[in-house]
Amino acid sequence: MAASRTPAEPPPPSLADFLPEEDPLTPLPGRRGLRIGVRQVEDLQQRVHGLRLADDVLAGRDLIRPALRDLRRAVNVYRERTHSDEVGRGLLISIGELAQVAGWIASDAGQHAEAERTYRLGLSAARQAEDRTLAGNLAGSLAYQFSNTGREVDGLALARAALEGAGPDAPPKARALYLDRVAWAYVKAGGAGNAQEAMRALGEAGEALAEDTGSLAAPSYLYWVDEGELRVMESRVYTELRRPLRAVPLLEEVLSAYDPTHTRELALYLSWLAVAYADANEPEEAAAVAGRVISLASDVASERTAGRVRVVIERLKEFADVPEVRAVLDAGKG
Repeated sequence: MAASRTPAEPPPPSLADFLPEEDPLTPLPGRRGLRIGVRQVEDLQQRVHGLRLADDVLAGRDLIRPALRDLRRAVNVYRERTHSDEVGRGLLISIGELAQVAGWIASDAGQHAEAERTYRLGLSAARQAEDRTLAGNLAGSLAYQFSNTGREVDGLALARAALEGAGPDAPPKARALYLDRVAWAYVKAGGAGNAQEAMRALGEAGEALAEDTGSLAAPSYLYWVDEGELRVMESRVYTELRRPLRAVPLLEEVLSAYDPTHTRELALYLSWLAVAYADANEPEEAAAVAGRVISLASDVASERTAGRVRVVIERLKEFADVPEVRAVLDAGKG
């Protein structure tokens, strides 16, 4: 009698599995628009960079309209105008970068379906331009949204696909970012062994960043990836794992020198510090930090920040009999 065969496991998802069903970048037949050149690509790149810098200090609901408008215009230019292959590739890369920023902004505004469509559009552009680093950034951004919006299994699969798709020759900063997102996806997905995998990914992210000697230049859009950002992610992972003795010192170190003009990120990072203090059974400290989070979040048009306020308030309810906490909980009702 023949031995029964174990069914072969399906291959892991690849970036191709997350492309749009229909190509939204197909050039229109019989294009007759004005021919465009390198100058227009450079202008678009400047627009993308300006939007990226604006996202550092403004929140999603403040930026979503201009971001999506710019993306639509860029797609229309690519589809309707005539251009050389070189210019066409430059346009595709600009569209991919713009889609990553616009998708991030839409996600921050709480428009997750719009963000997903935008990320997938950008992924299509990056793949057509054969820019594996950009494709990895887009896929990792969408994976991060999945991990934070109840699609943890999809988030982990896509974060791993982004890392695999970028390949070992990706710039060190890019690999560090992709590994950071893998770590976050593991810890959000939970399950036995995921904590160990998350910590391994964090270690590899640090090793990758240490290789950033400038010999393999990272794209300009990764300007924000540095040791401080890796420490923030490490501390967030520790907070999710309920290891406050590791999380609190890291967060305090980073926040002591953090740029106060980046209000949204400051509120987000403080929210993890508040939770870590609560986990450490330091309700008075948690309440003090939570008060700062609520104050900062009141001036930021960000659903991501609003969501973290809700998480902090829920965590503090365990200490409702502590006067400092009670005051914060009452303020949070306003």
